[in-house]
Amino acid sequence: MTVLLVLGTFLVFIVLDYVMNSRKAIATVPLQAQAAAQAGALMGPGADYVNGFHIPENLSYHSGHGWLVRERKNVVRVGADEFAAALAGNVEKVELPKPGQWIRQGQKVLSFYRNGEKTEMVSPTEGEVLEVNAEVLGNPAKLRQDPYGKGWLLAVHVPDEENTTRNLIPKGLVREWMRESVERLYAMQPSLAGAVAADGGRPADDLLAAFPQTNWKAVTGEFFLTA
Repeated sequence: MTVLLVLGTFLVFIVLDYVMNSRKAIATVPLQAQAAAQAGALMGPGADYVNGFHIPENLSYHSGHGWLVRERKNVVRVGADEFAAALAGNVEKVELPKPGQWIRQGQKVLSFYRNGEKTEMVSPTEGEVLEVNAEVLGNPAKLRQDPYGKGWLLAVHVPDEENTTRNLIPKGLVREWMRESVERLYAMQPSLAGAVAADGGRPADDLLAAFPQTNWKAVTGEFFLTA
């Protein structure tokens, strides 16, 4: 009887401890989220911005200005960074590889059209295309409006996950790489400096629209590694 009493008391303490810790865990999650949001507000846009261009730190970047992020095991989501989207500007049509197609890193697989011209971007990774963003195909403006959200382009199955990091910009060099890209653009087209700062330092929606004499295909190809 004494043994049963001891065991019963022990079980009561276990249950009480579990309930108390569960409440603590539940209470901790929103507090952590709130703290993160407050920290982001205090840091302002400079945290993930370089020369006005948004480069979220949780993404990985290819030198051809594509980005990728791991969605789940062996699956990554792919898109064009804001610098690429602003250079492409108001595209009228987007062409993407079909689901089931195998794409290689550095292969020209993303196509954008405007004013009868076509420019291409290379894939930042290698694997089998699982899904394409039908929203972007139907409304190409999403590419520029939300390049890291609704403007994503592909979901890719990557059998060897090392391919998600091979030949990408090292995390510690992303900001410098983007800074050099912007400065190289200014060197090619000095008049663009004003267009980039059209809205308090944020890039104009269509960087090259105000400069019809600029060769859109040549400039985009230079940065997309397809020239």
